[in-house]
Parts: sequence; structure tokens; C-alpha cells
Amino acid sequence: MTEKILTSDYDYELPVELIAQQPLPERDDSRMMVVLRRKQKVEHRQFKNLGEFFVPGDTLVLNDSRVIPARAWAKKKDSADKDIEFLFLREARPGVWNVLCRPARRVREGDILSFEGVLEAKVLARGQLGHRVLEFKSSEVLEKLKKIGAPPLPPYIKRKKDDPRFKTIDLERYQTVYAYHDGSIAAPTAGLHFTEKTLTELQNKGVEILKISLDVGLATFQPVRAKRITEHRMLEESYYISEKTADIINQAKKDGRRVTAVGTTVVRALESAWTENGLIPGEKSTTLFIYPGFRFRVVGRLLTNFHLPRSTLLMLVSAFAGHELIREAYKEAIKERYRFFSYGDCMLII
Repeated sequence: MTEKILTSDYDYELPVELIAQQPLPERDDSRMMVVLRRKQKVEHRQFKNLGEFFVPGDTLVLNDSRVIPARAWAKKKDSADKDIEFLFLREARPGVWNVLCRPARRVREGDILSFEGVLEAKVLARGQLGHRVLEFKSSEVLEKLKKIGAPPLPPYIKRKKDDPRFKTIDLERYQTVYAYHDGSIAAPTAGLHFTEKTLTELQNKGVEILKISLDVGLATFQPVRAKRITEHRMLEESYYISEKTADIINQAKKDGRRVTAVGTTVVRALESAWTENGLIPGEKSTTLFIYPGFRFRVVGRLLTNFHLPRSTLLMLVSAFAGHELIREAYKEAIKERYRFFSYGDCMLII
């Protein structure tokens, strides 16, 4: 039987003031808790100390998916009602997008919506839990979203529509410095701590830095509603691993060199792509749900942020380091007043 299979086993109490509401002045100012699995203990360091934990020949894998400005507001055409908030999830086909809306009761099939006069859409279909399908007159929706949209911050970061931080702080800082491929509706937050200087220092030390892409979607922050985690089903997310990256990682595994993943999205992509013949390159999708009992075949070390209670991300980290060790590490983080979640501090599990 899998240990700790109840969702309630992954709950914890977090003082609300420890939820980081904005990033620190500099990306690499973050604190870094180092979790030592063999010694079953933790150390308190700074992210700027990261290079001390790498040696020549190590491999570091990043997720270079770029967050799109997926949050936007609209009114029903010719209506004086208040704005309706939308989260753009993915483009189903040119000009047709799957979205979430709030308040959902106001958005009905057939409605015509105006997004600040820049985009106009018709509601094609109505799904459950706020899901809608919108058909736009323009096929260049993403390009226009970049003009009117805002970063899709998670709900625990409090922002109002007219908050100037959306267009200043968040537009820059809710994005990694190495983001490249558009496609995510949430940041791969473990990477937010990196600066160009950090990456250069690691490369100069002989660390091989590789990039994969996993478009962060609803699966990453989908709540676990099942009583037993084994009954939870992950939504699908797409990822891409180049042939060159796969070859380098496969050789590193053969040589016994360490592979460090930056973030849970990298873990899911790499472990999903692993077969008995090694890591397989290509563009694929995954519904992999990692929880205690999972056997990791690719990733040997993990840099990650602190995650929400009862989340699949906390379950993944517990699978990687052990449930009891992570539980004690989180207690210590709360005691030491670490900053939690997307704009918070980080944890290096070695």
C-alpha cells in the first residue's frame, strides 16, 4: 500500500502573512532551504549560494516556457455591467480559445464580448466550473493579449484590475529570465530566482545547462478533490524535449553524473519521457501524477518553491524527499519565516 494516500496527509497550517505578495528587489535575494535527504536534515542558505552545490559535469535542466498575459477583462457588448474576468487557457484552433471566466453566471452561450475594444468574441459553448469557448473575429488573439492582458497571477497574490503592479513589477518578474516559448498560464516559479549572472557562473563552473519546455496549464494547480490521492486524475499538459537535450541527459545518466531539475514541471516532463531505452525526445503530452511510491529514473536533485497544502506539487516533492522529511522542512520554514509560494523563497533537495 502506498504510504500517506489521504489528501489530508498533505495539509498544513500557513500564516497568511508568509504568502509572498510581491517579489524581492532582486531575483537572487531569496532564501534557500537545503534539504539533505541522506542526513535527514535541513540547512538555511541563500539562493546566491546555489553554485556551491554544483560540480563540473553536473546537469541543470530548466523549463523555458513563457507565461502569456492570459488574464483579461471584458464587458458584454453594449452593456454597462461591471467587467468580467477571463483566464485564457489555450487556443483550440485559430481564433477559438478555451477560457475560464468569473463570475461565470454572467457569461452565456451566444453572448458577444468586448475586450477593451481591442478584441471581440462570441461565446460558442458553456462548460462547467466557469469554462467557456470563445470565438474571436481576429486570429491574432495572443498578439493582442500582449497589449491588453495582465500576468495570470495565482489567486493568493492579491491584485485588483487597475493595480499598477500588473504592468510594472508582475509583467517582468512573473517570468523567468530565460523564458522563450509562449504557452504557459502560470510561471514555472522555481526558475524565478535565476539571473543571467547565476546562469553564467554555473556555466563557468562546468555545469551543463539544458532547457526543455512544458506549458504550465490547469494540471499544475488543479486542486485535489478526492479523499484519496490515488483517485485523483491529472489534466493533460504538453512538453517538448529536443534530441540534443535528450542525448546529453542520457549520457549523463550513463556516466553517473547528477541531473538537477529546476521545478516540478521539469520533473514531470523528464520522468514522463523516460523509457527502458532512456529519455525519448519529441513533443508529447503528459498526465503523469507523481506521489509517494513513485520511482524517479531521471531526476536526482530538485530546486523548487514552497507549495500549497493538499496540492499535487507538494505530493511530488514528498515523493522525492520523503513525506516526513518534507513535513518537518515545512514546519521549519514556517518557524523561520520563509516566504511561500510563487514569489517566495526556494528549497534545494539533494
